[in-house]
Amino acid sequence: MKNIIFHLNDNGPKYKQIYERLKSFIEQGDLKTNEPLPSIRQLADSLNVSRNTTLMAYELLVAEGYIRGESRKGYFVNELEPLLYQETHNPSDYHEQTKPVQPFCIDFRADVVDQQHFPLKTWRRLSNQVLTVKDCFRYGDPFGELCLREQIAGYLFQSRGVKTDPNAIVIGSSTQQMLIYLGHILKDEFQSIIVEDPGFDGAREAFQFHRFMFETLPVYETGAELSHLDQMKSRLIYVTPSHQSPMGVSMTIQQRHMLIHWVNKMRGYILEDDYDSEYRYTQKPFPALASIDSTRVIYLGNFSKSFLPGIRLSYMVLPKPLLDRYKHQFRLFESTTSILNQLTMAKFMKNGEWIRHLKRMRLVYKRKMQHLVTVLNKEFEQNISIIGEQSGLFLLVKVHLNRSEEWLIESACAYGVKVYPTSRYFVKNYPEKPMIKLGFSHLSFDDIQLGVELLKKAWL
Repeated sequence: MKNIIFHLNDNGPKYKQIYERLKSFIEQGDLKTNEPLPSIRQLADSLNVSRNTTLMAYELLVAEGYIRGESRKGYFVNELEPLLYQETHNPSDYHEQTKPVQPFCIDFRADVVDQQHFPLKTWRRLSNQVLTVKDCFRYGDPFGELCLREQIAGYLFQSRGVKTDPNAIVIGSSTQQMLIYLGHILKDEFQSIIVEDPGFDGAREAFQFHRFMFETLPVYETGAELSHLDQMKSRLIYVTPSHQSPMGVSMTIQQRHMLIHWVNKMRGYILEDDYDSEYRYTQKPFPALASIDSTRVIYLGNFSKSFLPGIRLSYMVLPKPLLDRYKHQFRLFESTTSILNQLTMAKFMKNGEWIRHLKRMRLVYKRKMQHLVTVLNKEFEQNISIIGEQSGLFLLVKVHLNRSEEWLIESACAYGVKVYPTSRYFVKNYPEKPMIKLGFSHLSFDDIQLGVELLKKAWL
């Protein structure tokens, strides 16, 4: 069928009306199995709407299995299965579906960044300049290129209050990789480590690689229970104080001083993972723990959340005793990250592009976060609580329904929406109500709106 026309009214979003009308045509047999649908442009012209409106309707039909898209051919009607007759089934029966028929319509993943505002032209230009420099045609410094370490040192002092020598900075490919290397240095002196509960499971995996024993520090929506430290024997602790992963809470300045006092008394080390402190929306970032006492804090940062995950650039600042041991141990190991990306990032920072990028993206992500919070509150009201909306590229939704985390994820999946569990972050301190993780960084405002509306259909 090359053309379809029908009336659209002002009662509700037009993409929903198109979706409902086409779904009805398919269920009633007016559109037959394998029959072609109008192209997105043709349907938009016929109905006098934007192409994005028809695209959203088609994506929703694809997600629910009514139609399929074939590369360079267009959209076709699928053979209708009984499961897709939603109106004739009990809603609870529909949630038995555990996998979507087609790829997800909306994916609330948190490990991607906004593509639309990425400074691609600038990065490409600087990268091309680097390729003309003799230094890029060699193996890199095993601890990172000096020019980048100098730029990072300047940035840390300016933004986080961390005063460090560039030679105390080690550059690697990821936080996990650096924790594994660091664990090799620490394991001779320390046999156990305190981790947050809930906390970043990737860090726990890195510590487990060296068979560290764990003690857990409970973290709640109000913050970490630092009073528990007095009952613990470990002298190492891994924390995410600026934006706790995953609860989103930040340590107060009083808590930071309390932690510094504890680590000095124990003569141990704090591993401070400052993974996305750039994106704080209610106030300026707190000074890092490493700015209070650099002798007992191992500071970890990265460019994955703030710039681009695929660039594979992370770094850590080591206290002098650990730095000497680290460099002696790994002096003959090759760098784990690209010298091209290091040299390009150094230029990017030196030219002021890094600060401009952060200012721009902080505003972009703040608006997206506010939109997500507004839509969630409007659609779900008292059925949810929102956690961690002050900073970062994700938030948690505590769902006040008598449903499990698994049910919530599978039900969302059945409506073409991918959401993420938080149970993986917990060790013992499990919450009474399930919490779902929603990332938003790569989604448009329309995507966020549609995703939340579909979640409402799935959960309520």
